[in-house]
Amino acid sequence: MTAGPLDELRRLCLALPETTERLSHGEPTWFVRGKKTFVMYADHHHDDRLAFWCAAPPGVQQELVAEDPARFFRPPYVGHRGWLGVFLDVDVDWAEIGEIVADAYRQVAPKSLIERMPPAA
Repeated sequence: MTAGPLDELRRLCLALPETTERLSHGEPTWFVRGKKTFVMYADHHHDDRLAFWCAAPPGVQQELVAEDPARFFRPPYVGHRGWLGVFLDVDVDWAEIGEIVADAYRQVAPKSLIERMPPAA
């Protein structure tokens, strides 16, 4: 039996140093040190698609949305800040999602925690 998208996303997020999970706006959300959000699950919350929203390095949102709009989008509310939306109701490359989650973490975590991140697989 394989893990569902939420379980897999949770595994990736909680593998990062001092990450916690709690509901925010009715959805599972992951925080660095319980304060700064870096990933938000979106289970049909704003439309009929399964996705997550995450912090992204400058320019990445525009690049990925332009490159593959079937997989990436500008999310509501946080898209204007450069956050990236990633659809999970498509064929998902979990290694790529792991990189996106790690990049999101790096956008909000302090340097001391970034230095403690596990090495890339």
